[in-house]
Amino acid sequence: MEAVIRPSGREPNHLRNISFSLGFSKHAEGSCLVKFGDTHVICTATVENQVPGWLRGSGAGWVTSEYGMLPRSTSTRMKREASRGKQSGRTFEIQRLIGRSLRAVVDLKLLGELQIRIDCDVLQADGGTRTASVSGAYLAMHQACHRIVKEKIIPKNPIIEPVSAVSCGLYNGTALLDLNYLEDSQAEVDANFVITASGKIVEIQSTAENKTFSQKEFNTLFELAKLGCIEISKHQIDELESSL
Repeated sequence: MEAVIRPSGREPNHLRNISFSLGFSKHAEGSCLVKFGDTHVICTATVENQVPGWLRGSGAGWVTSEYGMLPRSTSTRMKREASRGKQSGRTFEIQRLIGRSLRAVVDLKLLGELQIRIDCDVLQADGGTRTASVSGAYLAMHQACHRIVKEKIIPKNPIIEPVSAVSCGLYNGTALLDLNYLEDSQAEVDANFVITASGKIVEIQSTAENKTFSQKEFNTLFELAKLGCIEISKHQIDELESSL
């Protein structure tokens, strides 16, 4: 069987070039510019002295997220969702994914009755915007939590462990890690994995695009994603150690 050549030219188990830049925004309590290849996302974290009504008096905090793509983040200009008067189903689904992913690694009781609001804005899209957003949002949230501990607003950092996300897919029958847009658009199977630094699963989204797939093929994608998330977590930790 001939080796599959990826449209991106990478080896099947290679991530794109990844970078994180903490403190990208001078106004937000936490911020990170994340780049997965040509996918670039600015993630900001805002600390609010309030929680949703159903959490008032509980002593617990909350983490929530909003996500959006700028009009020229893609090859043709898209309308701002605000001008259309509503969010798309895709946007709503992605921002809920980001919120769930971050809450999974936060002790909300330690956060107290504060809310961290994450904003993920896609500056440039080339596949994997949701996975880049999760990975960058974690760092923005961590910076915000570090700041409110330093300012003695809360006594202890409520973050339990890092979390990251990566896409995988089957392309011409071969499992590929961290798909760009061209690879994703041609993949027979598309999957997104959110995994903590200790290897615990937060969420898996897996879909047959052009054909069904077996449990063995899924397991191959999962193992590839775990390796990818380990590498992303190392990048996250390196950025935290050099910036905080």
